[in-house]
Amino acid sequence: MSVAGENLIGGVRVPVPGRGHRRFNPARPSVCVWEGSPTLDAASAAVAAARGALSAWSAWPLDRRAAVLRKFAALATARAGDLATIIRDETGKVTWDALGEAQLLATKIDITLDPDGPLRRVTGFEVSAAGTRRGACWFRPHGVMAVLGPFNFPMHLPHGHLAPALLMGNTAVFKPSEKAPASGQALAMLWQEALDAEGAPPGVINLVHGGADVAAKLAGGEGIDGVLFTGSWPVGRRILEANLDRPGRLLALEMGGNNAVVILADADLGLAVRECVRAAFISTGQRCTCTRRVIVSREIADRVIPALCKAASALIVGDPAATHPVFMGPMISDEARAGVLAAQARLAKAGGEVLVPMTPTDGGTGGWYMTPGVMRVEQFTLDGGAGADEEVFGPCLRVSVADSFEEALAQVNATRFGLAASLFTRDAAAMERFRREAQAGCVNVNTGTAGASSRLPFGGLGRSGNHRPAGAFSLDYCAYAVAGLEEHGEGATLPPGMHVDPRWLA
Repeated sequence: MSVAGENLIGGVRVPVPGRGHRRFNPARPSVCVWEGSPTLDAASAAVAAARGALSAWSAWPLDRRAAVLRKFAALATARAGDLATIIRDETGKVTWDALGEAQLLATKIDITLDPDGPLRRVTGFEVSAAGTRRGACWFRPHGVMAVLGPFNFPMHLPHGHLAPALLMGNTAVFKPSEKAPASGQALAMLWQEALDAEGAPPGVINLVHGGADVAAKLAGGEGIDGVLFTGSWPVGRRILEANLDRPGRLLALEMGGNNAVVILADADLGLAVRECVRAAFISTGQRCTCTRRVIVSREIADRVIPALCKAASALIVGDPAATHPVFMGPMISDEARAGVLAAQARLAKAGGEVLVPMTPTDGGTGGWYMTPGVMRVEQFTLDGGAGADEEVFGPCLRVSVADSFEEALAQVNATRFGLAASLFTRDAAAMERFRREAQAGCVNVNTGTAGASSRLPFGGLGRSGNHRPAGAFSLDYCAYAVAGLEEHGEGATLPPGMHVDPRWLA
């Protein structure tokens, strides 16, 4: 059943009339899941509403704002199954994957509110200063945050910004991906229900639908104090350009990756193959942490590469709502599928050997399905050839061979991205060197690149991020530190060469 589009402005649901944008189920493209005709005007109204709520909301004690988060967690837990269905039908995630995302919503709240966790770093403190002065540090919200969400985790990733932002006293304008508007709408309405239950002022969270024009208006327009973005490098670059003259505007950007894995000869090869295939093709390869590149030691290449191909070929691709086990559902859109297939053809023309071809299929329902693919390349480099630095956002895995650990590590770092990297080995010295030298924000050993802990920071380097890691560090970018001194004595000590006579004030 299609969801009628609604914005949320100042605590009021505002219909998005018309059918200018229709979102279809990727597994059954004849089924519409959301429809509406977003307008730019709604963005300005939402920013004004968020600005109007800021003073009252930020004045609430932290414990009172925390009660809103706890209420949200209770609602999300009770409705996890329904939320998972929305995610599944709109994005094509298989049921277990969609349910896993829905269940992360409450988990994020628990981590955010843990007094022994990230909250410690944004808790005020006092120090002794010179003489009879005391010093203090406290934290203020930035103000109005624009949260721009992605399609691949349409609830979990924007929620990872919203929860800490609201806890620290910010208000928010949330624009979900135009590829997942129903999921974003459900998330925002759940937040509003929690806010209403605790008597929050209207406008703490606002929702506006739309495409690139609405995103650009929020990210580059007036009235916004921070932009919290998850998406691609080209869009992140435009956000940076739009804010060159606003150094005070907080930008937290997570922009994808071209993630690499190294498999050394002493590794548990069964574990390595399982984890590489899982991490490469989970969510149909549409995660920013998916494994895109595998570098195998030459002495095991003739065993590992065929095993990777067989494991990829054995993955079950099918209806996300199927009752039998399914690993991969469809791509998010027919255009996305066409883009990945075009990348396969382009890389093959550049010299890549297609070992397992990606092949489009309709899954029997007309859906935007495709089979996973594996390609062998000579080596991974920054530019040129089939191993060039390119993020193919889909079920496309490229494999190369290295003659030494040094050569493998050089190929890992042959990228302008820097989100995730993994090493499979039993060698403690190799593990330590990899942790020290792999140029990525998430560096794993004997586990795949896809799958991060919300109890740890999450972010990347280069084109993957701007040193504003999310996850357990999201509270850090949702507030800024203020320092102050207070004199507790009868008077300040005068420095040499200065004199003030009390009689001047008589």
